[in-house]
Amino acid sequence: MKTSAVWTVLALLIGAGLGYGVGKSGHSTPDPAALATAGNASDAGKKQPKLLYYRNPMGLTDTSPTPKKDPMGMDYIAVYEGESAQDDASGPGQVNISTQKVQKLGVRTEAAQLRSLDRTVRAAGRVEPDERRMAMVSPKFEGYVERLHVNVTGQYVAKGQPLFEVYSPELVSAQREYAIAVQGAASLKGADSPAQLGMGRLVESSLQRLKNWDISEEQIKALMASNETRRTLTFRSPVSGIVTEKKAVQGMRFMPGEALYQVTDLSAVWVVADVFEQDLGLVKTGARARVSINAYPDKLFDGRVTYVYPTLKAETRTVPVRVELANPGGLLKPGMFAQMELQVSGKGQVVSVPASAVIDSGTRQVVLVQLKEGRFEPREVKLGARSDSHVAVLDGVKEGEQVVVAANFLIDAESNLKAAIGGFASPAAATASAPAVKAVSHQADGVVEEIDSKAGTVSMRHSPVASLKWPAMTMEFKPANEALFKALKPGAKLSFEFVERQPGEWVITSVKP
Repeated sequence: MKTSAVWTVLALLIGAGLGYGVGKSGHSTPDPAALATAGNASDAGKKQPKLLYYRNPMGLTDTSPTPKKDPMGMDYIAVYEGESAQDDASGPGQVNISTQKVQKLGVRTEAAQLRSLDRTVRAAGRVEPDERRMAMVSPKFEGYVERLHVNVTGQYVAKGQPLFEVYSPELVSAQREYAIAVQGAASLKGADSPAQLGMGRLVESSLQRLKNWDISEEQIKALMASNETRRTLTFRSPVSGIVTEKKAVQGMRFMPGEALYQVTDLSAVWVVADVFEQDLGLVKTGARARVSINAYPDKLFDGRVTYVYPTLKAETRTVPVRVELANPGGLLKPGMFAQMELQVSGKGQVVSVPASAVIDSGTRQVVLVQLKEGRFEPREVKLGARSDSHVAVLDGVKEGEQVVVAANFLIDAESNLKAAIGGFASPAAATASAPAVKAVSHQADGVVEEIDSKAGTVSMRHSPVASLKWPAMTMEFKPANEALFKALKPGAKLSFEFVERQPGEWVITSVKP
């Protein structure tokens, strides 16, 4: 009995303690349920934005009304009412890069501006002698070189300076004929006129024969004064210049027309430059050109374009262009390599971007446009004339738009990497990424007729497609991913977007009821 009474007292004490603790806690510790209720009541005053949909984290056109993951396991991102889709997600073909990464890549942008594209046409050439200042010394009779007055190539000679002396039996005979004719004419001064007339004609013909052999007037006058024949004849330089070719050797025999000396006047020379085919339209006759020579890096020679040759070298796709320039002091030697620069003024102002902004794949040209900080959009552009540093953009970029001029290849690589990531997950993801890069989308309304889960295709009876000029018909499509495939049910009426991934393969990128 005593034990039972003790246990009863202990139970009463424990019960009283618990009651006190519960009462104490009611005054000091808030109830979680009450906190939730209070929180909801306080938040009711603030209007919560309406959830619109969940977008693909890689910027693809696929959306979902409920939370989901992409084939790479990345969560779709919620888009709320009032948020700009452009601010929240990249459009097709766009790429987002964090501000920190932009700084690390060294990305620089510059605005497309109106400017006149002045450019410099450059061409490699060579120094050549002026063909109009070259003279050949070729006797018109047979003979022998008796003596050389100029016996080295490269020697400077003045006009009229003796070059060499020749002996020719024909020349001696012609002189004797002339002397005899002159003596005969003198002896017939008192004879009848027909005899004098005949002898006078003989004198004229013999004299003309000597002139035809390029005997100088001075030598003819000496012959007429002395009435004596000379054994040798002296040939003189026809121009002032450099002996550029010498074939005459003392004692040699030469034939009529054989070139024994070549004298070239190098006081003015030509530079024949090979201009590339694409620059030929900019070269005009009379344009001022500047020529530099490696031998004289501190000197520039001014000249003018005097002739554009009518032929093109198929091997190099170049056209020779002739520039005439003075050669003071004989600094320019025939055969020297030269660099020609021709300044060409642009035709008015055009929208242009720096040449470094263009990514040229060989088949198309792309410029990265900065839509906002950290967001870039590749645009295919049509290019026009070029200058040394800028290129005209005929289509694709407007004046004032910011284009990437540095690290654009790195951004392009980032964009291509994002487009290729889906290929590591499944063919469906790769299919979805390909059209997003091409950004060529078409829309239509249709009814799902049949689904082939094994082939991964859907047969759709669709309305006319104006962008492709298609009539209404039934054809097969491939959904871009598994989520779209599950959303398509036979008999469902819906609006859908699709692209051509490759010729004949049409891929559905999004559907709406």
